[in-house]
Amino acid sequence: MSAAPLPPDEAERLALLHALALLDSPPEPALDRITRLAARLLNVPIALVSLIDRDRQWFKSRVGLDATETPRDQAFCAHAILQTAPLVVGDATQDPRFLDNPLVTDAPGIRFYAGVPIRTSGGVALGTLCAIDDKPRRPGPDDIQALQDLADLVSKEVQLRETLALARDQLDRSQAVLLASEARYRSMFELAAVGIALVAPDGGWISANGALCQMLGRSADAVRQATLRALTHPDDVAQEEPLLEALQRREADHYQLEKRYLRPDGKAVWVNQNVTQKFNAAGQLEYYVVIVKDIGARKCAEAALAAAMQDLEARVAQRTQELQQANAQLQAAVEQQTLSARDLRRREAELAAVLEHANDAYVGMDEDGRVTAWNLQASAIFGWSAAQAIGQPLSQLIVPPALREAHLAGLQRYLRTGRSKMMDQRLELPAVRQDGSELTLELRIRALEVDGQHLFSAFMHDISERKREEERRLREARIDPLTGLFNRRALEEMLPQALARADREDKPLALLFIDLDGFKAVNDTLGHDAGDAVLREVATRLRAQVRQSDSVVRLAGDEFTVVLEQLNGGLAAARQVAQKLLAQLERPVLVSGALAQVGASVGVAMYLPGSGESPQGLVKTADAWMYQAKRAGKGRILPDG
Repeated sequence: MSAAPLPPDEAERLALLHALALLDSPPEPALDRITRLAARLLNVPIALVSLIDRDRQWFKSRVGLDATETPRDQAFCAHAILQTAPLVVGDATQDPRFLDNPLVTDAPGIRFYAGVPIRTSGGVALGTLCAIDDKPRRPGPDDIQALQDLADLVSKEVQLRETLALARDQLDRSQAVLLASEARYRSMFELAAVGIALVAPDGGWISANGALCQMLGRSADAVRQATLRALTHPDDVAQEEPLLEALQRREADHYQLEKRYLRPDGKAVWVNQNVTQKFNAAGQLEYYVVIVKDIGARKCAEAALAAAMQDLEARVAQRTQELQQANAQLQAAVEQQTLSARDLRRREAELAAVLEHANDAYVGMDEDGRVTAWNLQASAIFGWSAAQAIGQPLSQLIVPPALREAHLAGLQRYLRTGRSKMMDQRLELPAVRQDGSELTLELRIRALEVDGQHLFSAFMHDISERKREEERRLREARIDPLTGLFNRRALEEMLPQALARADREDKPLALLFIDLDGFKAVNDTLGHDAGDAVLREVATRLRAQVRQSDSVVRLAGDEFTVVLEQLNGGLAAARQVAQKLLAQLERPVLVSGALAQVGASVGVAMYLPGSGESPQGLVKTADAWMYQAKRAGKGRILPDG
């Protein structure tokens, strides 16, 4: 049996683990729901939230296992916390690390294992969320992604505990100083204008700040699931590898290079990257600190400047030849050169703005707000030709009627004060085309003063399709894929709005918390497919019995909530609706040629306008009444009217 080596940050990891008081603590429903969901999604008998202590692994949450802890030297999870990617063991009897492990050779007879590290907000791995089976398995990418997503939920629970722990006033002065330093570091990390990341020794990303995620065009989760090499442009990998190897051999303490990263759309991002190492007190490498600055604009400017210089040199050579050949026209040539130099300065100023803020459509404007430049892409986006647009007020071409007055007022304010919130900012604004259709622009405006006149350069990109796609993804994220009902995220968003409406309209609101009775027996006897069919039928019946203004939500598993707005009859009216729902749910469901029988227990929480009760408190109250209803014999509605 091969025991896992200690992580480089072991001392810090153990200190955090004990400071958060997670070990030997009571079960927590939120974590138990996650382990149950992991077991269901991956269809495994055992799912655990495991915390790796100094000499043991202790199970904070467990499904399908009676033991509460095992020795650390036998723990699969002790191996999983050493890497950034999920640890997947298809058949432990074929893996030299685990084939003679007592957990494999004896009970519970582990054959398949998949574990994802659970991390603090600083990226320290405290344990894992793992799925275990006594049969060999080959999980698909969707299974591993599901486990990763659930592990992220556990990490968020741990990070919440971490935040609460940081707020405790029992810490002594030295701890308070350390926490203040950590807060300053976190603020600098997240708010820095340059990209900053921590990268594990194996190349996996531990954490990345918002600037780097925006630069790479990826979410923080997507960055953490990749590696430094995977995000690097293939043509630049070779030049970076020897630098990284020299760093690993400690022949250098840092390196810096210009390279390209690849965004998800395939576009390359030029950056200046500086990499240094962070060692612990024992001299072991903990992680790399990577600082990244976007130099794409500079690269574009250099290329354009080189072309401009080449063109200028050719023009100067031609002019010199003309002067040598026509000495008699010297005076006229000098005057022309003076005019050309002034025109060149104006063109160079405009070119600098284009190079600095280039996107797609380019529009120039004078201080009266009239268009002076209008490229082909502007015509393609807005429908106006250059001949139609130049000389016209920009406000009449692309600014929506409702915003024109504000646009003109802002222009005058800038000319008067030299200050504007819109200058040199990346903005998203509505616009209109020639045919009156609306679109959304990503816009950046630059102001220049040339020969005493104000000029404005604007680069615009049509992001309407992207905004529609974002809205579509947001809608899908709020829907439960099995039943088509709203999900927990949607409830968290809609419930505060519903309470605000109740306060505004002075009408009470009721929240029904419904948990199915007998659903586990359906899964055990008829199978999970039948259970899914029952859940879909339950969703259909619940929707059919409430008003269009009411909301039906599937929280998780066999738990549902119903939000009843404008409920004039108070608790009695809420109980009447709940009774109708119970009557519908008690009707048998025909699945796979068999009749499935379920019932439900219902908890009711009333919100009275102006009471100030929080959405979380309302859900907690309804949940508590539901559990009392179950203990009272199931098939009940509490509280009584």
